[in-house]
Amino acid sequence: MKVIVAYARCEGHGMCEERAGDIFRLDDAGDLHYAYDGEEVPAAREADAKAAAGVCPVAALKIVP
Repeated sequence: MKVIVAYARCEGHGMCEERAGDIFRLDDAGDLHYAYDGEEVPAAREADAKAAAGVCPVAALKIVP
C-alpha cells in the first residue's frame, strides 16, 4: 500500500507523528516529512501508517491499496 500526502493541506497538528513518528515527522518549521514518499509502505509498517492517516484532523493522508 501507499500513502498519498497532501502536503499543502497539512496544518502541522502532529497527530500522525504521535501515532507513527518513524514514518511521519514534523520539522522545526512544522513541515511534514514522510519516510516512504513515492514508495510502498513496508508490510510491517502498514498498520501504523493507517492509524496515523486515521487521526489526521484535516485528512492530509490518504491510504491507497
